[in-house]
Order: sequence, then C-alpha cells, then structure tokens
Amino acid sequence: MMKMTDQAELCFPQLVNTSCRKTQHPRSVSALTYLLLSVISLITVTLNLLLIISISHFKRLKTPTNLILLSLATSDFLVGFLMVFQISSFEGCWFFGDLLCTIYYLLNFIMTSASIGSMVLISIDRYVAICDPLRYPVKITQTRVKISIFLCWSISVVFHCVCFMDALEKPGRYSTCVGKCEIWFSYACSMTDLFISFIGPLIVIVVLYTRVFVVAVSHARAVRFHVGVVTLQRSQGLSARSSELKAARTLGVVVVVFIVCIMPYFCVTISGQYILLNASSAFILIYLFFFNSCLNPLIYALFYPWFRRSIKLIVTLQILRPDSSQANLL
Repeated sequence: MMKMTDQAELCFPQLVNTSCRKTQHPRSVSALTYLLLSVISLITVTLNLLLIISISHFKRLKTPTNLILLSLATSDFLVGFLMVFQISSFEGCWFFGDLLCTIYYLLNFIMTSASIGSMVLISIDRYVAICDPLRYPVKITQTRVKISIFLCWSISVVFHCVCFMDALEKPGRYSTCVGKCEIWFSYACSMTDLFISFIGPLIVIVVLYTRVFVVAVSHARAVRFHVGVVTLQRSQGLSARSSELKAARTLGVVVVVFIVCIMPYFCVTISGQYILLNASSAFILIYLFFFNSCLNPLIYALFYPWFRRSIKLIVTLQILRPDSSQANLL
C-alpha cells in the first residue's frame, strides 16, 4: 500500500527510480489555482491580442508611442501563451520533454528582456515629449522607433541564444530527475543578463521618470499661475502639453506596476536566495512576474478611451468594413 502511495506521488509513476516527485497540494487549492491562472492567461492573451489588432489596423493609432506599446503588447501576448506551460507544472512536474523545457526558458528570457527594453523606450519617449516637446517630432520619428524596437528584440534574441547554446545542444543535462525542468548557464551570462534585464533598465527608467515628474510639477504650477489670463494660443499650447502629461502619467503607471511585479523576483535572484525557496514561493514569484503582462492591457483599457473604442469595433466586427482602418479613435 505504501509503495502504491509513493508511486502516485511521482510525476511518472512508471519510472519509479528516476521520476521526480509531485508537490502535494489540497485538491481545493489546486482546482482554485488552476482556474485562477487559466483565467489570467486567457485575459492576458485576449486583451493583448486586441491591442495588437487595434494598433496594427487603425492608421491613426500608428504613432511612435503606440508602436512601442505594440512591441510591449506582443511580448505580453507571447507571455500569455507561455503561462500555459507554467500552469501545467504547478505540481512541480514537467511533461513536455527536455528540449521544450529549454525552448520554454529561452522564450521566457527573450520575452522578458524585450518587455523591459520596451519599458525603457517608453521612458525615453515620454522624457523627450515632456522635457523637449518642440523637438519631439524630430527626435522621435516612426523610423527611429521601429529601428529601436528591432534592435531591442534582436539583441534579446541573439544574447539569450548564445547563453542557451549549451542547453540547446544537450537538453536535459541539468535535470536531476525525469519530470524536472531546470536550466543553468554561466556566471558571466547570469550577471550580464541581470544588468541588461534589471539593473541597467531600472536605473534609466527611474532617472528619466524622475525628470518627467519634476517637469510635470513645474507645468502644473504654471497652469495654475496662468489660469484666467492666458491667451487662446497659449491655452492651446498648455492643453497640448497637458495631453502629453496625461499620457506620461498613464505610461508611468505601467512602468511602476512593471517594477512592482518584477522587483521581488530579481531581488531574490540578486540575493542568491532563490534556491532556498520552496516550490510554492518560487511559483508565486514567477507568476507575479507573469501577471504584469495581464495588468498592462487592463491599464490601457482604464486610461485610454481609444483602446475601449477599438475593442468595441473589433468585437462587433466593424473592422471588417473596407474603410474601418481610417476611423478616428483619438
């Protein structure tokens, strides 16, 4: 009887001597967790797909800022699919083979770096728009933004393919038992990735948004000072500036939420305590990291009227009309 119970706890009961063991959870906890995570994954994929369709289809939404949001939405959309593999391994078992384990981690790292790179581009975009508005149309062009996004993704793909070269050549070499998905790469790659994916971008984002915040406060004071005495021309200028500030605040929320979601994971990684976490704690850290991809489109839906309008047109299939791409959603 004891032998049958032990085998039931194995990821692969037929491999008694080599199989990994499952992490035991109460059935109610497991059912609730699977349901919650599946809903989050579905929302992540659906909302980010709607955002991708919106910016890609409607011509007036193809602004430099929205192209960066398109890049971020693409990485978030792919993360939503990767969450399916994470959900299936909730009990600590990996059922998809060693090669797919390596590819899963590779894509995970690529998407993460691309997301963080997009966050940096958002910060640069808002910094120029608020701190140097007269030169913004010259400095931030669609061509430059497209090149920046391409470089962001290309660097992420090339760097992580190099780091995962050994794991791709010999999948499963780091697994201690059958049913475990583990990846290790060199100390140099680990430190470089930590700087590229967290420390460096965090410094850039904080510095730029600190500057944006200072300018925003100065602008708010200027608006209060000029109330009732500004000319129509100046009023229009202040209105345009206020629009940029509103966009900066919205994207600032996105950046802050992003930092809050990734900070615990990277702090544990930096401290070297990750290997001391139990399976449940590690799972929570990873899913908090992934949950950011679900929150981003929810923030857009909350703060951007054009996104809500575009969702309505997409859901009602009005985008199938020949002239739908010319609709003014702004």
